[in-house]
Amino acid sequence: MTLRRRRTVLIAALALLLALAVVASFAVGTRQIDFAATVAALLGRGEGTDGMVVVDLRGPRTVIGLVAGAALGVAGTLMQGVTRNPLADPGILGVNAGASLLVVVAIAVFGVSSASGYVWFAFAGAALATVLVYAIGAGRGGATPLSLTLAGAAVTAMLTAIITMLLLTDLDTLSQFRFWQVGSLTGRDLAAVGAVAPFVAIGLIVAAVLAPRLNALALGDELATGLGQSVGATRIAAAVAVVLLCGGATAIAGPIVFVGLVVPHVARRLIGVDYRWVMPFAVLLGPTLLLLADVLGRVVVAPAELEAGMMVAVIGAPVLVALVRRPRVMAL
Repeated sequence: MTLRRRRTVLIAALALLLALAVVASFAVGTRQIDFAATVAALLGRGEGTDGMVVVDLRGPRTVIGLVAGAALGVAGTLMQGVTRNPLADPGILGVNAGASLLVVVAIAVFGVSSASGYVWFAFAGAALATVLVYAIGAGRGGATPLSLTLAGAAVTAMLTAIITMLLLTDLDTLSQFRFWQVGSLTGRDLAAVGAVAPFVAIGLIVAAVLAPRLNALALGDELATGLGQSVGATRIAAAVAVVLLCGGATAIAGPIVFVGLVVPHVARRLIGVDYRWVMPFAVLLGPTLLLLADVLGRVVVAPAELEAGMMVAVIGAPVLVALVRRPRVMAL
C-alpha cells in the first residue's frame, strides 16, 4: 500500500470513528433511551422526556465536544510543532491557567455568568499566559523545550495560587467556578458555541496555513530561514492561533488538559511527522477523544457522571508518564 493510500484509508477510518463517537454521545447516557427513539428525536420526531434529553441536553454537549476537541487537538499540535517540545500542551504550558484566571475575574468582578460572556476574558487570559511563558522561557539563550516546560509549570503554579486566593475570599465565585473548572461539556448551550465558533474557525484556518511551515521549523530555525521561512512571523501567527483555539475551547468547556498533549503524538504515530497530514488527523482525533471520554464518564459510575475533563486526565496522565520516560523526550 502506497503512503498516500495508507493516509487516505486512515483519514477515512478516523472519520468513521468520530461519527461513531458522535452517535454514542447522542445515544448513551445515564438515562436509557433506545436507539430508535434517539434517531426519531434527531429527525425532529422525538416525544416527551426522551426527545428533550437527546435534543436539548445531549445535542449541545455533543457539539461542544466537537468544537472544543478539534480546537484543543490542533492547538497542542501547533504548540509542539512551533516549540519542538513533545510536552507542549495548553494545560502544561500555562495557557489554561491564564484563561481560568481571567474567567475568575470575570465572575468575581464583573458578574459574568455565561460562557458567551467568558469568551473575551478566556482569550485575554490565554494570550497573557502565552506571552508570559514565552518571555520567561526564552530568557537570554532562546526558548528550548526544557525552558518552556519549566516556565509553563512556574506560570501555572503562580496563576493557580492567585486563582485559589480569589476563590477563597469569594464563596459565590467559588460555587460558580468549581463546576466550570473541572472541564465539562454539560451546562452550556449552543449560544456559547456560537460565540466562540468564529474564533475557533479562524484558528483552524491559520493552523492549516502554517502546517507546511512547521515542517520547515522541525529542521531548526537556521535551516528554516535558509529555506525562505520567516521564523518569527510563523511563531507569531501560531501564537495567535493557539490563543484563539485555547481561549474558545476553554470558554465553553473549561480548562481540559491532556487533549492537546495526547492527540499530536497519536497522529504522528499513525501518519508520520508531515504536519500537512498531522493537522487534519488532529482535527479528527481531538473531538473523538473528548467525546469518547465524555461518554465513558456517563457510564463508569452510573447513575452519576464523571466530567469529561476528569476522564481525559485519566487517559492523558499515563501518556505523559510514558513520554517523560522516553530517552529523547525533550526534542521532536
